[in-house]
Amino acid sequence: MQQYLLSLLLFTPLLAALLSLFLPATSTATFRIITVVVNVLQVMFLLVLLLNYQAGAGLQFVELKPWITLNMGNWGILKASYFVGVDGLSLPLVALAVFILFIATIASWKITQNVKGYFILLLILNAAIIGSFTALDFLLFYLFFEFMLLPMFFLIALWGGPKREYASIKFFLYTLLGSILILIVMIALYVSVHDPSTSGQLVHSFNLLHMADASNFISTSVLDPHRALQLGPFSARTWAFLLLFFGFAIKLPMVPVHTWLPDAHVEAPTPISVILAALLLKIGGYGLARIAFPIFPDAAFHLGWFVGLMGVISIIYGGLNAMASKDLKRLIAYSSVSHMGFVLLGLASFTAEGTAGAVYQMFSHGLISAMLFVLAGVLADRTNDRTISHYSGLAGKMPTYTAFILVAFFASLGLPGFSGFIAEIMVFLGAFKSAGLGGPLHESLAIVATLGLVIGAAYYLWTLQRMFFGPLNVKGDFSVDQLSDLNRREYFILLPLALAILFFGIFPQPLMSVIDPYAQHFAAFVLETGKNLTLTP
Repeated sequence: MQQYLLSLLLFTPLLAALLSLFLPATSTATFRIITVVVNVLQVMFLLVLLLNYQAGAGLQFVELKPWITLNMGNWGILKASYFVGVDGLSLPLVALAVFILFIATIASWKITQNVKGYFILLLILNAAIIGSFTALDFLLFYLFFEFMLLPMFFLIALWGGPKREYASIKFFLYTLLGSILILIVMIALYVSVHDPSTSGQLVHSFNLLHMADASNFISTSVLDPHRALQLGPFSARTWAFLLLFFGFAIKLPMVPVHTWLPDAHVEAPTPISVILAALLLKIGGYGLARIAFPIFPDAAFHLGWFVGLMGVISIIYGGLNAMASKDLKRLIAYSSVSHMGFVLLGLASFTAEGTAGAVYQMFSHGLISAMLFVLAGVLADRTNDRTISHYSGLAGKMPTYTAFILVAFFASLGLPGFSGFIAEIMVFLGAFKSAGLGGPLHESLAIVATLGLVIGAAYYLWTLQRMFFGPLNVKGDFSVDQLSDLNRREYFILLPLALAILFFGIFPQPLMSVIDPYAQHFAAFVLETGKNLTLTP
């Protein structure tokens, strides 16, 4: 069974979604149970995966099967494969996805409108997310990447807040634009890369491992790293990197292509906000680390300062917008923009520390943002009001809720003892070290980025003081009697998230031992290959 673990993770939710199509819509409890059973099975598959994973051994649990083979005549043969596997980059994100999707299912227990459609879309989204984190064939990755768009669009548009149509269309258009940019580069790579395992006939490959090897590019092709075809001010490879960068940066999201995120978060139902913040944003960072940087290390090296600068701008700008936000969900959404800027800064450092910090940040932020949005949803469920200024003195009325808020806020602002601190300190170490190792980042970027920590502490502590301390008082169209403390279901959701945040903040080594071999290989490969290809005439 071990050789098919990733396929089991992928196709179990799809099979459950297919089964659910044939059940009557009135069987609402059945759809919830089916989804929970799928989540439990995925947890079991994940445990087997983790127990058999060997840190430092590279790609593991690889499945490579023929998928599409098409003779294009003079153009050669088109070849795409069902190629999946995990390593130190994808395994933490797959584990995060399985955990968060389980949490999202429990958080969806109160969904009463069109339950059948909701849980079928949730199962499809489940498979698309796992597929994106495991695919090693560009065409297969793109299929899963696009597959996420429709279920997320409908989950926001049908189950969201008052402005859900606007938010869902904005999300769709932004994501579609990013997908088009990525598609352009995928086609250019297809015509530029050949499969080295074949001889006698030209076979074009979508294999991401082949694309990361400069020797597999066809001589005189548009993206040949030794040809340096100029298209205006940049080479074709630099343009391709920029297209990929902005395509994935929209998903991340990065300033200035971030404006879809606050609207989507504010209008999405709580479980979908959890998935959006904890998982979908990470696919942007994953795409940069898996595709953009390894395939175009020369362009990444040349533009590393720009990537780092955009990361710092996102950190500062996202934090300032969070400070100005009046809605609790919008504040958390802008904090996500700020925290994902650290991913860009870490990757752009071209150091093992920075890369490890970027991956750790994706994992850590997935846990913290999920907890934050669940907490925002708890308050909204009771009062249907997330306006920060409408609350005061909640600590006395909701003590357990306040305790979890303290954990989530302090973890998000990077307090030592929580997972966010480990991620951010690694990113800063890498950013400060980058220039000394010949990397593209100047120490000044790391210094400016530290302002993000100060801004984060400011808006979280201000929110704590305003909402939870002082005399109990509420405003708006609700009463104090509606403010009950956590129920069992909410406690069951929040406690595992809080424990995970604390565990990976105090004991980072179990996760770091998985990430570190990948981070060292990534940093060395991108830095050295980027320098060599940049110097090649």
